Amino acid sequence: MTAVTSLRVTDPLAQQSKDNAVVNVTEVDVNDNDRFIVHSPYTDPEHLLDLETLDKENALLARALSHLECLRADYATADYVESFNWGDVMRELKTLVQTTGKSYKETSFYIVAFRSQIPPTTVYGDLGVLDKAAHAEANQVGGFLKYWFGSPDAEGRNLATCVWRSRPDAVKAGHGPAHRKASRATASMYSFWRIDRHRLVIHEGAESWEIIDWTD
Repeated sequence: MTAVTSLRVTDPLAQQSKDNAVVNVTEVDVNDNDRFIVHSPYTDPEHLLDLETLDKENALLARALSHLECLRADYATADYVESFNWGDVMRELKTLVQTTGKSYKETSFYIVAFRSQIPPTTVYGDLGVLDKAAHAEANQVGGFLKYWFGSPDAEGRNLATCVWRSRPDAVKAGHGPAHRKASRATASMYSFWRIDRHRLVIHEGAESWEIIDWTD
């Protein structure tokens, strides 16, 4: 994903190092909330997000996304934007920008929404094992800002969603062995699945935002 063009001078080597950084589990201090935050339902050290691997736009959004909550019981089939408290998240982001005194350049982010339905024969716990391994793997890639998933409704329908720094980050994570194993299980464990892609655009200073359909 490419952010909206802006003029910024960076050290290419330093930026490459930051972009390629991953979480070293042995260095994770779960009490260091200034650096490591919970960004998914999983709270083990290998699942924490290391804010030092992100630039300020991504790090501030990741903090704000800790306030993401589902608003509707029918999230599995409802409109994506209306299913979450995006307004609250963006107000928190704007507060963080003002509190830190940092600038916030217009930036876009990659969102994946996985809509699915499982048959009665699927053991949901088995999906959980695959999902947890895939999340730890994706977390090592970097740029994984938020992960949320719900519980299947009475008909087995569900929604899971990811917010990424960029589409290349998401694509790279999808090539890992844990993700490939989870993908192979899709045909046998789901009766229906669909991936929707969205672009979150946060404008200069976090003054406004929009979520639109993703187009390559």
